[in-house]
Amino acid sequence: MSIPSTMTAIDPAAPGGPEVLVTAQRPVPQPGAGEVLVKVAAAGVNRPDVLQRLGLYPMPPGVPTIPGLEIAGTIVAVAGDVTRWQIGDAVCALVAGGGYAEYCTAPAGQCLAVPKGMAMTDAAGLPETWFTVWSNVVDRGGAVRGETMLVHGGTSGIGVTAIQLGIALGLTVIVTAGSAAKCAAALALGAAHAIDYNAQDFAAEVAAITNGRGVDIVLDMVGGDYIPRNLKCLADDGRHVSIAFQRGAKADLDLTAIMRKRLVMTGSMLRPRSIAFKTAIAEVLERAIWPEFESGRLTPVTDKVFALADAADAHRRMEAGTHVGKIVLRIGA
Repeated sequence: MSIPSTMTAIDPAAPGGPEVLVTAQRPVPQPGAGEVLVKVAAAGVNRPDVLQRLGLYPMPPGVPTIPGLEIAGTIVAVAGDVTRWQIGDAVCALVAGGGYAEYCTAPAGQCLAVPKGMAMTDAAGLPETWFTVWSNVVDRGGAVRGETMLVHGGTSGIGVTAIQLGIALGLTVIVTAGSAAKCAAALALGAAHAIDYNAQDFAAEVAAITNGRGVDIVLDMVGGDYIPRNLKCLADDGRHVSIAFQRGAKADLDLTAIMRKRLVMTGSMLRPRSIAFKTAIAEVLERAIWPEFESGRLTPVTDKVFALADAADAHRRMEAGTHVGKIVLRIGA
């Protein structure tokens, strides 16, 4: 397969609004040890991409300035030490950056086969949210079948994935969303309860839904003044898992509530974690979740697909918060 020396990519010269997301020509990357080169068919759009565009989410050392944390496409080259994958394999992959481009390198261990029959534009929206939600709900949150989980942003990519994971694990999932329509969408996707946070006090609603017991896990991407309200929602021995902080990274806490109910507060960032860590997540997802997609018991939820040249519009949709599920860029065939 002939690989060109240059490619079309989105690589902003400076931070700014969506208008900085214009196409440019960049060298095609070469796979290093343990990597594959993917001809990208589609790339997922995620909240960290927006933060990176604004200059608020710096790349780890050695990571491309091209945004994009998840891709789907066809392998066109492999490093000499890679044995799992071959040229021509259709994969989706979690990457540390570089996804908004025609070609992208990926660690071999962070690749997963595109589920049989799934469109590349759907597969591209799987890795970032599934790696994130599994590692935080299962590994850090210690989710156990029969427990109840509160998820904020229930129709976001993370929220939709958390609903699907909850179904797969046998959890009761309560979500919050910003409108009656979004609550209806979350219920249709399998949430047991949906709370309109613009019209209802979510802490009071959780208390009513659980008959005062509270939930076992809160998956929070809001932070700020939501944190003390989240703690009110937790049952004894509950776990609060932070994965983002859209309303701020600081909060005033009453430590007596944590002590009295024996709460655990934890959280994580996925991007800085090691390849070995992410490879371990890929392996468990391949065993526990990918068969659910293969069988059709789980289906990806793709909100809208944009052309790479329209990446600015994709970011505007992300920032508007009107999406349900994943926003995706179509890049190649």
